[in-house]
Order: sequence, then C-alpha cells, then structure tokens
Amino acid sequence: MVVVSGSNAGTMASELAESLGWSHHALETRRFPDTEGYIRIPSETIDALRNEPVVLVSNTFPDSGIVETLLMLDAIQDVRAGRLQNLREIGPQTLPGVGKGVILAVPYFGYSRQDKRFKPGESISARAIANMLATRCDGMVVLDLHAPAVLSEMSIPVSFTSAMPELAGHLKASVNPDFILSPDKGAIDRASSVAQQIGCEFSYLEKTRIDAHTIIHKAKDLDVDGKSVAIVDDMIATGGTICRAAEALRSQGAVEVHAACSHGLFTGGAIARLLRYVDGVHATGSLPNARDVISGGPALARGVNDILVELGLSS
Repeated sequence: MVVVSGSNAGTMASELAESLGWSHHALETRRFPDTEGYIRIPSETIDALRNEPVVLVSNTFPDSGIVETLLMLDAIQDVRAGRLQNLREIGPQTLPGVGKGVILAVPYFGYSRQDKRFKPGESISARAIANMLATRCDGMVVLDLHAPAVLSEMSIPVSFTSAMPELAGHLKASVNPDFILSPDKGAIDRASSVAQQIGCEFSYLEKTRIDAHTIIHKAKDLDVDGKSVAIVDDMIATGGTICRAAEALRSQGAVEVHAACSHGLFTGGAIARLLRYVDGVHATGSLPNARDVISGGPALARGVNDILVELGLSS
C-alpha cells in the first residue's frame, strides 16, 4: 500500500509509512509566480496509486494547505478512476477505474478551534472544511482533534486518533514526571490518559473566561511541592496558557515544569517565551517545529488501520 504527501506533511508521511511498512511517494508541488498552487502525481507513482489503497497525509493549515489538500485528492481520484486525459496526449488517456480506497490523514486539522457558532450567521469552519474534504476521499484520519464532536456526523468514516500514548512514553523516558497537569478541565481526558500510562497523579487548572480576550487561570490546591510536573495539552499556540500554568505550579512548589503537546504551532515567539517559564518543550511533528521529539506516525497508523477495517480494505 502507498502513502503520499505534498509540501506540508512530508515528515509525518514518512513516519506513517515506516509505521505501516508501506512505501512513501512525494507528489510534485510548487507555486506559480502569482502564488497559485500546482500539484502533479509523478508518472512513476500513478501505477502504485491504482494498484492498492492510498493514504494522503496533508495538513489543512495554513489556508494554502486546504487548497493543496483538495487539489491532491482530486488528482488522486482522477488517477484511480482512470481519467488521464492530457493536452500533450502522453500515455493512455483512460484506464478502468479501481474503486474506493483513498484515505486522508490529517496530522493537524486547521480551523479545529472554530467548532461552535457563538453568534448567528457564523460559519462552523471546522465542519465546513471537513465536509469539503469528505467529497474527495473514502475515509479520514485526524490526529488529536481539538473537539471531535464537530465531525461526529460526517458522510464518510472518520478515525479520531491520538498521539498521547507516544507522548506519555516520551515523557516517561525523558522527564519521568511525578504529576501531570491539564491547563483546563476540557483537556482532562488527555492528561488523565498520559498520567495513567506513566503511573502518576494528575489534575487541572480552573479556567474562567472573562471576555473574548481575557481568561483567568486559577491554581487549585495542587500537591506538587518538590515534584516534577508536565503540562499536557492538544496544542500550544502563543504559549500564554502554559506560561500562566507554569507560574501557578512554581508558586505551589514545583521544582521542574515541562510542556508537552501534539500540535506545536508556536506562534509569535512562543518557544522563547515558554523557555522563560518551563524547563522543556515537547511536541510531535504534526506541524514542522523546532521541538519535534515525539513521533506521530504510530498514532496515524492506528487510525489508518481502523479506517481500512471499516472500509473492508484490510488484508
């Protein structure tokens, strides 16, 4: 079977292919001078895409990733359907279709935090983008989606997979924390699963939203005096939440604080900011980042295997 990727998820595609024991093919992607995107499936990859199921690994972030993902899915569907007409009349123009078997694996799903409608007329962007993608693939795998419920009624099967087992294994081996903290109650399931695998305590900070721009994190009475603590979340963007959580932990006697996540966006100098508050930052490579120390390939592989079973394509 085959794993393919474009310009924004090559490392994760390689990790997935290695985890599954499949081959990895890079599709041709580039930009025209006006910044429009171009993609092409190389001739040597066409046969592979027609002979077996294919997994496209691609992020929907930034916005250009959405367009690239749609174009790659469209080209893959054409190849599998045998629609090969081209202006230069190179090779056969048509071939028999080979049926379903296109899976989209999304390491980082852009717009995932736009999962609710707070005011009339707003787009639920996460669902809108997923619905567009679903028209061009047979199944989807999403890694540590911020709010899985938003994609609960898709027209195709979706596997919500998580890198928390790999994150826990990494923290156990490199930090061996005494305590796992979720920065808010909403992420407590992730923190508890990591704590359970490591064999340590866990808790969360109370978060109160004052307005659209102000959040107050209240330190609970945490038993962290003299302990090493890892703060676990699905993503880190600016790092502000993690920094405030680290302050709360230090004030209660924590001697070492680490931050770990699946998705390291690290916007606006976040890593430099974080390292003023924490002793280490750990992330997967779902997005290219300087703290990519946790392999996301095994987590994606679990999701792909689930979808293959659901589609009746597993060997």
